[in-house]
Amino acid sequence: MLVGIVGKANVGKSTFFKALTMSDILIANYPFATIKPNHGVGYAKIDCVDTFFKTQCNPRFGACINHHRFVPVDVIDVAGLVPGASEGSGLGNQFLDDLNEANALINVIDAAGATNEKGEPSNPGTYNPADDIRFLERELDMWYYKIMMKGWEKFARTIKQEGKEAYKAIAKQLSGLRVTESMVKEAIKGLPEDVLLWDNEKLFGIASYLRRKSKPMVIAANKMDIPIARENIKKLQEEFPELVIIGCSADYELALREASKKGLIEYEPGSNKFEIKGQLTEQQKKALEFIQKNVLDTCGSTGVQQIINHAVFDLLKYIAIYPGGVNKLADKDGNVLPDCFLMPPDSTALDFAFKLHTDFGKNFIKAIDVKTKMPVGREHKLKHCDVVEIMANK
Repeated sequence: MLVGIVGKANVGKSTFFKALTMSDILIANYPFATIKPNHGVGYAKIDCVDTFFKTQCNPRFGACINHHRFVPVDVIDVAGLVPGASEGSGLGNQFLDDLNEANALINVIDAAGATNEKGEPSNPGTYNPADDIRFLERELDMWYYKIMMKGWEKFARTIKQEGKEAYKAIAKQLSGLRVTESMVKEAIKGLPEDVLLWDNEKLFGIASYLRRKSKPMVIAANKMDIPIARENIKKLQEEFPELVIIGCSADYELALREASKKGLIEYEPGSNKFEIKGQLTEQQKKALEFIQKNVLDTCGSTGVQQIINHAVFDLLKYIAIYPGGVNKLADKDGNVLPDCFLMPPDSTALDFAFKLHTDFGKNFIKAIDVKTKMPVGREHKLKHCDVVEIMANK
């Protein structure tokens, strides 16, 4: 799974990415600070199953804080988008190519309206952030439309003359964008069987539908620590009821994570509080007091953790599965429940066996639900936070 962080230039995308991944990247207050895509690992947060077994887990990757497990998620931060990106403006072509493999998108916007359409800094409230939502969706839709329309007339005639099923042909053409046949079937439902009768409006509608299905998106309304941003977020939620818009403050999430990394505070991402642990300067105390009062107390959290969680569990509906043994939860080094994997919805026990190792899948005998100690077959559908032991021939 890959989550793409997108948005207009200079709205805080890279800060959001760094806060999520703690990667060492360039952050600057000017357009196109990001040129090449940044790859990193963020973490989705779940209630850990170690409480079920009355133990404490020892993750090999991520962490477990207060019995909340942080499960790795691949994240990519791409170059900022500007109007006309689908025509090649700015770094548009590169931006779009970098997103091919993304399963879901986080669209970071400047909810304070302090960045103009070119990505240049301006005074808060001087720009309407709703325009950023509309233009980015339009650019993404145009991206899909242009790929679909490459040689469309010849393509459509071939479909008709050779009696090919349109949904299969379109899905194949857009497969690089993670478009599936079932998505296309839904997109063309109710349209004339003769593809030559589909006009540009209908074709653009197909492209838009397929973009929404293959690249579901959550809006990260950044800079919510600024009062006008909070007002704007309410307006945006009313104007775009079909979208999920979550307020966030990437700057302050990054500040909290860096302070935690240095041992100055104890902070669990997604929490509404922190605990001071180290010796702070007067300036550091004031900064942390400001974050607590103006972000955590006012908004409940910085929003960053909630956004990645929404992308993984609500948009993509992934589930977290632990490998384990009925008689032993620890690995050879004594680490309890060391691994946890994110799996697509409707994953089976056999899917999980292949996830662990190809040989486990090929030589699968059965799986055991470690919580219930009951055996399950290869077609058994897994549930979120299952712990599964795989039995296979050696």
